[in-house]
Amino acid sequence: MPVLAALVGLSALFAPGASSPVSAPAQAAEPPADQPAPPPPPPSKTVGQVLESGVVITVSLSSQRMHVFRDGVLWRSSPVSTGKKGKRTPTGVFAILQKKRYHRSNLYSNAPMPWMQRLTWSGIAIHAGRLPGYPASHGCIRLPAAFAAELFKITGPTTTAVIVTDEPLADGGAALALAQRSDAVVPIAPALLQRERPALAAATPAATPAATPAARLPAARIIPAAPAVGQQTIQLAATLSPGEAAAHWQTLAGQRPELKGMQMAVIPAVVNGKQYYRLRASAPDAHATCKALKRAGVACFPVI
Repeated sequence: MPVLAALVGLSALFAPGASSPVSAPAQAAEPPADQPAPPPPPPSKTVGQVLESGVVITVSLSSQRMHVFRDGVLWRSSPVSTGKKGKRTPTGVFAILQKKRYHRSNLYSNAPMPWMQRLTWSGIAIHAGRLPGYPASHGCIRLPAAFAAELFKITGPTTTAVIVTDEPLADGGAALALAQRSDAVVPIAPALLQRERPALAAATPAATPAATPAARLPAARIIPAAPAVGQQTIQLAATLSPGEAAAHWQTLAGQRPELKGMQMAVIPAVVNGKQYYRLRASAPDAHATCKALKRAGVACFPVI
């Protein structure tokens, strides 16, 4: 079965030491001599291990249905609304990277995202929202408000695995069988889970002096928003620092060769009183590239 093969194949992508397709883990800097060393990273967990003692969430894009298992037992199920055409919700196995009771989108007009649980740093999350009965979001997974609030209470960054699949899941039994078949490793790298903390400023190029010139991150350039004449511009993410934007660009460019010929730029913007840095790229055919990226599950939208 193609979907099963894709999920099983994720184990290789999430193997220890491999870069996560959700985001690239930042490298922690050496702590100053007068500060204690950071705690060791949590051990890697397979979906099966999380299923035994934790929360496993399955989301079927074709069934528009979520099934939640707690300690191996079906907890609850709910309808969902996932990404609409052109903004498809990416498939794969994800961890909960961040949780916020009140959150507003920094990509889509400050839109409210209550009970937000982030799956990727490029804008995909689970949150309460409108459910019209069909895929209608910009890529996020919308839930009824009451269900989203209850789910928020039981999840944790190292105790939850989220499986998003194209496979139809008619009921909890089918969803449980899917989770039991997967040997994927949940991406719970500490650098992903603590992305906003100042200690992880080591993600910037200046904080990685040991890197060889070939391995250094591309410089994050703060430039005006207007592209050159004849260029099209797309947006790939909104981050909290220029260094994060550069790290995200390096990850995407490594996964998607078509990005390497594009001109990367970081655009500062203040949204709802908070500073963000928008990762953008320009090329004569950038909009076509953006469509290909979205088909592959990469968050992207045309700007100019």
